Amino acid sequence: MKLSYNTVEELAQIAESSGKRISDIVLEEQSQSMELPKKQIYETMKKSFQVMRESVKNGMNPDLRSSSGLSGGAAYKMKRAVDQGRNHFGYLFGTAMSMALAVAEYNSCMGQIVAAPTAGSCGVLPAALISVMEDKNIPEEDVVMSLFTASAVGMVIAKNASISGAEGGCQAEVGSASAMAACALTELLGGDPNMVCTSCAIALKNILGLVCDPVAGLVEVPCVKRNAMGVANAFVACELACAGIHSTIPTEEVIQSMKRIGQQLPTSLKETAEGGLAATPTGCRLCKEIFG
Repeated sequence: MKLSYNTVEELAQIAESSGKRISDIVLEEQSQSMELPKKQIYETMKKSFQVMRESVKNGMNPDLRSSSGLSGGAAYKMKRAVDQGRNHFGYLFGTAMSMALAVAEYNSCMGQIVAAPTAGSCGVLPAALISVMEDKNIPEEDVVMSLFTASAVGMVIAKNASISGAEGGCQAEVGSASAMAACALTELLGGDPNMVCTSCAIALKNILGLVCDPVAGLVEVPCVKRNAMGVANAFVACELACAGIHSTIPTEEVIQSMKRIGQQLPTSLKETAEGGLAATPTGCRLCKEIFG
């Protein structure tokens, strides 16, 4: 088996024709190309998932604060609201948001995370999978396998567009993470390979054009809260795809559009902290207070 990782549709077609999940064919291909047993590759992915779970746990610390003072404590507040029944849109949604905040804040505090696909978007995939896993009592093995699907989708996006905020804006980071999470969730919850492909398109379409404008050049404001938005976007894309709703624009055309939009974005909106929220009076004031 040889996968080119050129298109998400290729992954879906091969999986559909073989009667397997995308994660199964990706694991098989990786085993062959790396000349390693599938068990060994699976265990490596499992370790990454364990790091994700630890980052969720550690990021919930109420005393967690970044050295800049811009982030920390939000995940705990969100989790407390959920635990006390004070959030408005259900336990699963509130838990997912708190987990996304936790991982992103833990990253800001120099904790160990999994860049999935980047450090700036590290909270989306863990939050989506772990919250659903716990809510629906899904076996860990199935969740770890879904990470192979997410990884393959991330490879396609990186190959054909970008996963770098400096190159494509935040659509390339949180957008790609949302797409990866949506695809993993869709497979995990019983969607077929074509639904997985559709969920990728929907997630990316929902976030096209999102700029990268970190205040003071730090991956904290607005990055942390965009991780919470990213997991919400993944839920939306998964729900729509699993309901049988199709994307009018094919997945690969959406990915190409993301690339073009990234190229068209001015430099000030691509991680330089020269535009967007970073250039607001408050953003400039915070930068001066932090760096002098």
